Amino acid sequence: MPSFDIVSEFDKQEARNAVDQANKEVTTRFDFKGTNSSYELSDNKLLMTSGSEFQLQQMLDIVQTKLTKRGIDIACMDIAEPKASGKIVRQEITLKQGIESVLAKKIVKLIKDKKLKVQAAIQGDQVRVTGKQRDDLQEVIQMLKQENLEMPLQYINFRD
Repeated sequence: MPSFDIVSEFDKQEARNAVDQANKEVTTRFDFKGTNSSYELSDNKLLMTSGSEFQLQQMLDIVQTKLTKRGIDIACMDIAEPKASGKIVRQEITLKQGIESVLAKKIVKLIKDKKLKVQAAIQGDQVRVTGKQRDDLQEVIQMLKQENLEMPLQYINFRD
């Protein structure tokens, strides 16, 4: 029976490379000289430190550009408010991975409302869609691509 999985993930190595490139750019740019601005990536958390909120905004633009060039959708970024402590301003960004249960239920509901001959089942942080015909599965993919969901989705493990 044909099936595929709906997931939301990114390549961690590409994210690390993008952060390294952004760090390199910040250290060489003239407007960041002497500000001790830097990026730190650990697990799925990106910590930006700088001297002012304006510089943090510029750093956010830089890292978003680098992530996009590396093929990571910036819709997976959860950007927290900047926090000032003394002369240093910090901002934390969480790179979200996996489909949360609320979004998974919404995806299953969208598929069922379409009344196609497919079944959708939530399996942890992904959704598996099965059906008798490949065309129905491809129709589901097209329908989900047209929907404006808050997370970037990938469609993997397409099997006949």
